[in-house]
Amino acid sequence: MLSTSTRLRLQEILKRIANNEEVSLAERVYLHKFADRDQTVSVWLNKAKRIQQQSNGSDSIDNLLDELGLGSCDPQSIYNPNDDDLGDWFKGAPSWLGRS
Repeated sequence: MLSTSTRLRLQEILKRIANNEEVSLAERVYLHKFADRDQTVSVWLNKAKRIQQQSNGSDSIDNLLDELGLGSCDPQSIYNPNDDDLGDWFKGAPSWLGRS
C-alpha cells in the first residue's frame, strides 16, 4: 500500500510523462521500482505512456482500451506467431505476473 505522499509523488511524475515533459533518471528509477512491485502503479505507468504516444485524436475503441488499462503502451509489442517465440514475447512482463 502506498502512502499519500508517495502516491502523490508518483502521480506527479506520471503526469509529466503523459505530458511529454522532462523526467529525470532518478525519478524514472523511483517510479519503476514501484511499478515492478505494485500492479496499480504499473497500470498508471502504461496509461501515461499510451497518453504520451497519442499524437492526435483516437477512436472510441482506443479510448475504451485506455480506460480499461488494456492494450500495449509499446507500439512494437505486437505478437507475431510466425516470427516470435511466445515465451520470449512474455519475458518482459512485470515480476508480479509470474507463475505462482
